[in-house]
Amino acid sequence: MTKADHKALWSGRFTEATDAFVTAFTASEHYDRRLYREDIRGSKAHARMLADRGILTEADARAIVDGLDAIAAEIEAGDFPWDPALEDVHMNIEARLTARIGDAGKRLHTGRSRNDQIATDVRLWLRAEIDTCIGLLRHFQRGLVDLAAREADTVMPGFTHLQVAQPVSFGHHMLAWYEMLVRDEARLADARVRANQMPLGSAALAGTTFAIDRQQTCAELGFDAPTRNSLDAVSDRDFAIEFVSAAALAMTHLSRMAEELVIWASPLTGFIDLPDRFCTGSSIMPQKKNPDVAELVRGKSARVQGALHTLLTLMKGQPLAYNRDNQEDKEPLFDAADALRDSLRAFADMVPALTVNRERTRTAARAGFATATDLADYLVRQGVAFRDAHEIVGRAVALGVETGRDLADMSLDELQGFSPAIGEDVFEVLTVEGSVAARDHFGGTAPAQVRAQIEAARRRLGAD
Repeated sequence: MTKADHKALWSGRFTEATDAFVTAFTASEHYDRRLYREDIRGSKAHARMLADRGILTEADARAIVDGLDAIAAEIEAGDFPWDPALEDVHMNIEARLTARIGDAGKRLHTGRSRNDQIATDVRLWLRAEIDTCIGLLRHFQRGLVDLAAREADTVMPGFTHLQVAQPVSFGHHMLAWYEMLVRDEARLADARVRANQMPLGSAALAGTTFAIDRQQTCAELGFDAPTRNSLDAVSDRDFAIEFVSAAALAMTHLSRMAEELVIWASPLTGFIDLPDRFCTGSSIMPQKKNPDVAELVRGKSARVQGALHTLLTLMKGQPLAYNRDNQEDKEPLFDAADALRDSLRAFADMVPALTVNRERTRTAARAGFATATDLADYLVRQGVAFRDAHEIVGRAVALGVETGRDLADMSLDELQGFSPAIGEDVFEVLTVEGSVAARDHFGGTAPAQVRAQIEAARRRLGAD
């Protein structure tokens, strides 16, 4: 069969050919062809079920399965004749199957519709994408935990409002990123549960008059259960929206990490050095080492957020059941999945390989009177009310600002001038190391607590 011989597989009711522009406008094969594996897998399961139920002959089913395997090989080899006139991946494969095996190919579509076929294909594809992303998330989590272990004793400034607030362990900061990824993993796993329901057998919208066995195809395709309502099954795209919502939040987390990496890698900060293989240079400034991977991940987060908005808007006005609008679900879904997968891969490889300039982070932690809260806590332990302690330390900080000195650089006499409750032991709490070590409780930044959280994370990750 040549392209000239093609006519739409639904053309019997029509008296004139489809306008050439409409054919191009409605075609989706140029992007939904990436579902060919899932389409072939679903069709093979459907054919075997039809044969087991006596709806197809065993000979026809064998011809269909063998023909689909041959088509898969053609596609893998780049030899498949994709034709936009056949609209989509389903029609292209079915037309090719019929050209190869004759009338048996025409019987494959018995008891199903493209409506339940595409809903099944996308769920099969998305299930695998979620599994890939979860695997990458866990790889990234392991890398962060290893980095946290290396830098558990490294002191850096903790920020609020991007102002130096209190000293923290660099390892503690990495474990904060780890916690974000744990939540992302849980959201994706939860979305997978609802994605893993099988629409096949719902046909166009009302089911089929043939005595099909949906449990059989469900088991063969690895779904948890068949969908319960045929109208909902063919029109539902909640599973896609849930995934993209989880992806948008995960990309938001990666974007926040990217922002910090960009700031930390700047020579003005100098907290970290990113591996050369994850950076690029300038076409005009030979000294430049640009954190382009981090910046692109930050940028790609906008695309995924846009995909979420697109899908929500796409669905908000649709009546039951299937509408052609749903053809527009795949490009934003594919784009979101690609962005998340690639961004996770980049960060999982790049972040654990960074090096920390420990002296720069420690020096920065001493800036901005980062131990002021420690001094206030010290006064409280000496019996001073917290609000009074806050006022006392504020006056000490004002002197430090005026004289360009940190609290730890002041003499005991100067400090006692603000409060007689201050003793010689005050300098133990005014070091950044002492400040970090003092927060020795569950969830705190003390290196001992960081190591305990690392061990807990490794036990969790070791459960793979």
